[in-house]
Amino acid sequence: MLTAAQIVFLLLLFLLLYFSLHTGLIHLLRRRKTRFRLQYVREERLSRRLVSRLENNHALYRHIAELLESVRSSVTIGMFLTGSLVLVLAGFLTGVLIFRTLKGALVMSLLPGSLPYLILRMRLIGLQLRARLEFLPAVEVFYQYYVLSGEKNVRIALQGCLEENRMLYPMRPVFEQLHRNLAASRGVDYSLRIFSLALGHLWAQYFANILRVALLEGNAVGENLRDLITDMRKAQRADQAERNRLLEIRLANFTPALFLAVFLVINFRINYESSYLYYLADPAGRNLLLDSLVLIFASFVMGIYLSMRRM
Repeated sequence: MLTAAQIVFLLLLFLLLYFSLHTGLIHLLRRRKTRFRLQYVREERLSRRLVSRLENNHALYRHIAELLESVRSSVTIGMFLTGSLVLVLAGFLTGVLIFRTLKGALVMSLLPGSLPYLILRMRLIGLQLRARLEFLPAVEVFYQYYVLSGEKNVRIALQGCLEENRMLYPMRPVFEQLHRNLAASRGVDYSLRIFSLALGHLWAQYFANILRVALLEGNAVGENLRDLITDMRKAQRADQAERNRLLEIRLANFTPALFLAVFLVINFRINYESSYLYYLADPAGRNLLLDSLVLIFASFVMGIYLSMRRM
C-alpha cells in the first residue's frame, strides 16, 4: 500500500518527466522547423527548375497542364498525377484479388488509371458544347468594341467588352481567361492555344489566328473579323445539326455500361447463386466480365474521340 508521501513523490516525478519531455519535443520541433525554413529557398529553386524542365521537355506534362487550365479546374497537375497513380495501384490490387490473372491486373490498372483523364476530356467536351452556340454572339460583341476602339488594340477591345458585361455566360469565362493570360504576359501563342482548346471547334481556331495576327504583327483585322462573322452566320444551321450529333454520341457512350449493369442485375435477381458461381467464382465468367469491361472502355474512348473529331 503506497503512502501519501510516496504518491506525492510519484506524482511530482511524473510531472517532472512530462514537462521535460514536452520541453524537449518543442525544442526539437522548433529546430526542425528552422532548418526547413533555411533549406526551403534552395529546395524551392531546385523544384522550380525541375518543374520548368518537365514543362519544356515533356509533351504529356504540357498537354495535361493545358487541359486542366482550359477547363478552369482547381486541381493541380501534381494532384492529377497522384490521383491517377493511386487509381492505377488500386486497380492493380483489385485485378489481382478478383481476376487473379496478369490480364485482369493489367486491364484493371489501365481502366481506373485513365479515368481522371477521360473525366477531364468529358468535362472539356461538355464545356465546349455549352459554349458552341454562344460563340457567334460573343465574337459579334468583340467586333463591335474593336471597331469602336478604332481597330488599333485588341487588348483594349477585349477589356471593354468584359468590363461592361456585354459578354454572357458561358463565353464570358473563356474570354476572361484569355484576357488574364494576356495581361499576365504568359505569351500570345500560349494564351490563344488555351483559348482554342477551351472552345474546341474550327471557328475558335480561325478567330484565334486572327487575334494572333493583330497581337503579334499589329495589323488591323476588322475586315477579317467581319468575314468570319458572315461565314459563321451562313453555317449556323449546319452547326446546330452538328451539335445534335455530338449530343447523340455522348448519350451513346453510356449505353453499353447501362446494358451490362441491367443484364447483371436481372441475372442476379433471378438466380443469385448460379449467377455468382458463373460470373465471379468461375474463371471463365470472370474473363467474360473482364472482356466486357474492355469493350465498354473501348467504346467510351471511341465516343470521346469522335466527339473531339466532330468539334
